[in-house]
Amino acid sequence: MMLAYRGSAMVPRVVRRSVGQWTAARALLSTNMNASDTPKVDSFDKISFIGCGKMAEAMIAPLIETGFQSAKDIAIYDVSKNAMDRFKEQYEDIQLCESIPDCVDGADLIVAAIKPQNCCKVFQEIRRAAEMPNITLRSNDAILLSIIAGKPMQDFLDGTPISKMARSMPNTPAQIGKGMTVWTCTPNIELKERDQIKHVLSCMGKSIFVDDESFIDMSTSISGSGPAYIFMLMEAMIDAGVHMGFSRNTATTLVHQTILGSTLYAMETGLHPAILRNSVTSPAGTTASAMYELENGKFRTVIKDAIWACYRRSLEMGGQDSNVGPGRITYNQPPAPMTVHYQGAFPPGLSREDMIRSGLSREDIIRSVIPAPSGEVTDEERNAANEKKKEK
Repeated sequence: MMLAYRGSAMVPRVVRRSVGQWTAARALLSTNMNASDTPKVDSFDKISFIGCGKMAEAMIAPLIETGFQSAKDIAIYDVSKNAMDRFKEQYEDIQLCESIPDCVDGADLIVAAIKPQNCCKVFQEIRRAAEMPNITLRSNDAILLSIIAGKPMQDFLDGTPISKMARSMPNTPAQIGKGMTVWTCTPNIELKERDQIKHVLSCMGKSIFVDDESFIDMSTSISGSGPAYIFMLMEAMIDAGVHMGFSRNTATTLVHQTILGSTLYAMETGLHPAILRNSVTSPAGTTASAMYELENGKFRTVIKDAIWACYRRSLEMGGQDSNVGPGRITYNQPPAPMTVHYQGAFPPGLSREDMIRSGLSREDIIRSVIPAPSGEVTDEERNAANEKKKEK
């Protein structure tokens, strides 16, 4: 990756564009990033988007502008008519739908781009679509792609009649084609279909496939929420520059270019960050003084604790055990294979209705019947450990 400068070094200025301001240059950016070394992939018969927020916009625009998917083969639904109208103004042939069943009719890729709290309503509407005689829900071969944080695939498999499921975690730079998306899918999705999904997600930037769903929650804490950490660092550096006497515009340019250049330099050299940091840090110099303050303020620990906190919250949002990370009782275990991690079945003789009547969660019922896996601390062991702490 080489950088060219014209005149004095200037940071690229990123302007938030609406759908109506989408340009061919943005489409060309996505194409150059991903398509040059990717074989031609067939488009989907119909892609349905449930939700028309920023991430849906980040996917739809490059799909159409790069020619991968025709606008007439994309259907969108959102509770906000204004949100759908924005797309219609730019893409005349795009399908605006009045309901979720109408949107998923005949679609072989359904993208769930909604808030986690709206999932139950969407699941209900998809189930209703399967029962409507005038709607064709391709439950056997349609793929449901989620870009929702914290929602495990098993929730979608239990909540809808669709058996093919893919889960992804993009981030906000996807809106300018510079995103990082981590994704996985159920084993019944064929290689050809995986290539199609990869192409759709790569339109937003770079995509990485993982074969274990637990890595999706982990990636949420690094790449998914990571931009917020960077933005806070930028904010602090800019404010410090203003405090010293720079104008805010100048301080902003200094910080933007420093972070951009440092990132590209690290990617270009491929060296470990510690080596790069040491190359900037002279003995008894200005950088060494700054590093001392950062280390004294536990900068590394705060960053790592924030990432662990984000990871635990992602697990909690998916109804999973969040007792993980440093200082926790549960022993660290490598992620289990995806087919084992989410069984979805209840112990013999117990149904979903039994669980609802009992008032317990599926995890509580399974924990009372199935012994804890090797290396996992049981409730009894955890209580005993807590009692010992109290005695001390």
